[in-house]
Amino acid sequence: MEEQVGLWWHQMLTRVAGQRGHAGVAYLEPVRDQLGLLFRALGGAPGLKVDATAALRHGARRTVIERMAGVRSKVALASVDEQALRLPDAVDAYASLELNQALLQWLSALCAVAPDAGDWVARNQAGTQILLKKYRGLAASYWRLVAAELQRRPDPARLPKDEALVERSIRQALRHPDVAVTLLPGQRPPEPVLLWLAPLSRRAAASPASAAEPASAQTSSAQQDQKRRQAEGAEMPERPGGLTVFRPESIFSWSEYAKVQHDVQENDEADLARAADDLDTLSISDDQRSVARALRMNLDRAARAEGAAAPASPAILLPEWDYQRQRLVAAHCSLRISRVEAADPCELPERLRQEQRRLQHQLALLNPERQLRRRQAHGDDIDLDALIRARTDAAAAQPDCYQQVRRNQRDLSCLLLADLSLSTEAAISEQQRVIDVIRDSLWLFSESLAQTRDRFALYGFSSRQRHAVSMVELKRFDETFNAQIRGRIGQIRPAFYTRMGAAIRQATALLAQEKSRERLLLLLTDGKPNDNDYYEGRYGIEDTRYALSEARKLGLRPFCVTVDQTAEDYLPHIFGKHSFTIIKRPTELPRRLAMLYAQLTR
Repeated sequence: MEEQVGLWWHQMLTRVAGQRGHAGVAYLEPVRDQLGLLFRALGGAPGLKVDATAALRHGARRTVIERMAGVRSKVALASVDEQALRLPDAVDAYASLELNQALLQWLSALCAVAPDAGDWVARNQAGTQILLKKYRGLAASYWRLVAAELQRRPDPARLPKDEALVERSIRQALRHPDVAVTLLPGQRPPEPVLLWLAPLSRRAAASPASAAEPASAQTSSAQQDQKRRQAEGAEMPERPGGLTVFRPESIFSWSEYAKVQHDVQENDEADLARAADDLDTLSISDDQRSVARALRMNLDRAARAEGAAAPASPAILLPEWDYQRQRLVAAHCSLRISRVEAADPCELPERLRQEQRRLQHQLALLNPERQLRRRQAHGDDIDLDALIRARTDAAAAQPDCYQQVRRNQRDLSCLLLADLSLSTEAAISEQQRVIDVIRDSLWLFSESLAQTRDRFALYGFSSRQRHAVSMVELKRFDETFNAQIRGRIGQIRPAFYTRMGAAIRQATALLAQEKSRERLLLLLTDGKPNDNDYYEGRYGIEDTRYALSEARKLGLRPFCVTVDQTAEDYLPHIFGKHSFTIIKRPTELPRRLAMLYAQLTR
């Protein structure tokens, strides 16, 4: 009975406080692609993805009932930075679904044109003026949104004098975006303006979450949470265990983290996400423990200093594209190539042999075919038809009475570059990980190309910041595929991160030395470019895109095969519309890879 009364009380306070129901909620996920298209069409950076942003505490004045109901203490404001266009994941501020959807569209457009310089009001007014002048079709939607926003905002007559002055200035700026407005600081921050972008101080930082991908790869089940949250690094206590000693009377005045041995309780993903929503900044650290269930989140945190030392062995120095400065930084990355020398020779696993026989039959069409050329002046045998025709026609000139047999040779070289980062440690079933299907794919791919007699090479790559990019050599172009190479493939292991641009540049240099008429650079990956320094988000995407453009200038043909289900957000910008494919079921990768090669080279 007490629970039921509490529920009724909460529902009543929520209605009185004005919190909306779910009937008119406009969600970001169904329109994510359309909003991204609108953003880019109006001049937004093409390399940015569309992310959900987490709500932050705004500190504006709330009524007593709103405080009792616990509503309207946080707000999600739109922003754009070097990584992504960030929009609220759900909008329910206005009474109708149409208005809430229009707000998402308006914010996407405003992010595309609003200048970076200037104060909060000036930036948003400038962006609004650009949209109203250049894109008049948005004007009617804007004025409907302004009317709804003014109705939602607090009445200046009921606010203290300093806050009322700020509120009137904001209302003036909304009604007349061409009139400059200056906000004087009040006792409290003003009510957030939902039609405007977040203040610069709240814009998401461009630095990466350094350990996000490897940590997620260690869990057997992970739920992706699309919101972007603020985070800060925290060191784990050095003490091996035990409890903190304190006086009982201090329990309500201070607390300290105590690292003790205890059972880990699994939480539902929705519970984890709701708990994260209650925090403004997440403190994260690595305690070297894993659980069966995890929540993957996008975090904004300060970048850690590069602590990697230059490798002791000789390394290949490669450039890297800095899109922010629009220049190629020479000798910026250090790459080493290694080989698995200790691998024992092995045969193709029994579980793959039936699939290999099936692929062998299907790929037989790619073998060089015999072609018979008749009526040749010289040849291997006499062309009887031409000779008889010549004998029956006395007026005919000396005929070409020979025939030749030639083989149509395929003039093609392929370099397959496989992503061996820690993210491939992630499980796709109880029996298999991503790295397992990559290994099977390389085995079947090699068996298939050995049959077609095409020249091919196999390399894997991973990285740990720009000073330690690693490529493992599984097969060179001048090597014959054999049991020793099968053994090398069987020894591949996941390691660290995915600095894709450097690996592509070195693969390009190797493939460019081939004299074949057609040269295919095939990239096999499970995610987008990343590293545990600044090489995250747009920086890695733009560097990879530039490396691929360099490969195309040398006459190479890049193509990407990925099992990342979110790859459509970034791969069209990196590889182009028709230069990649997404394998929806990772377990199908071994079979699909060989057939895809046949389609690309037919």
